[in-house]
Amino acid sequence: MISTQDFRKNLKIEIDGEPYVIIDCQHVKPGKGVAFVKTRIKSLISGRVLDQNYRSGDKVDQPNLESRTMQYLYPEDAFYVFMDTSTYEQIRLSNDAVEEVLPYLKDNLEVDILFHNGKPISVEPPTFLVLEVTQTDPGFKGDTAQGATKPATLETGLTVQVPLYMEIGQMVKVDTRTGEFVERVNK
Repeated sequence: MISTQDFRKNLKIEIDGEPYVIIDCQHVKPGKGVAFVKTRIKSLISGRVLDQNYRSGDKVDQPNLESRTMQYLYPEDAFYVFMDTSTYEQIRLSNDAVEEVLPYLKDNLEVDILFHNGKPISVEPPTFLVLEVTQTDPGFKGDTAQGATKPATLETGLTVQVPLYMEIGQMVKVDTRTGEFVERVNK
């Protein structure tokens, strides 16, 4: 059990059997009445966001969460197959479970999968990923305005804005949190 006194941002709690993460929390001590904690929580399963108030001293359950590093293998019908690198156990996740990270999935990529009570609920790719540019228009001499960019399609199908000097076959580092170009990477 977790007391409201221990509430802080990014703490994971369980309400009615569903895991949530605290997005924001504020301890309030009014002049009259009992102190309470205002929280904004997000479901780790459905993604819905709720505003909840708890009286000071209330207790909530701690979720049974486990994070495992797994390797992406291949798509199969409407599923995506991942393998635990330590036990070689394979799991299949539906398109809905991996929809947000699909633009970053490439063969043999290691990702963190969060399990709740033994059931996979979310996939977290590495923060930065190096991908190859497979399609982009050529940059022309004279197109060198400060900060000018052009669209580029990467090997996973993701399209990002890159500087004009980038060419097909070059490697780029992409931030998976924002989906933006970070820097060029030498092979």
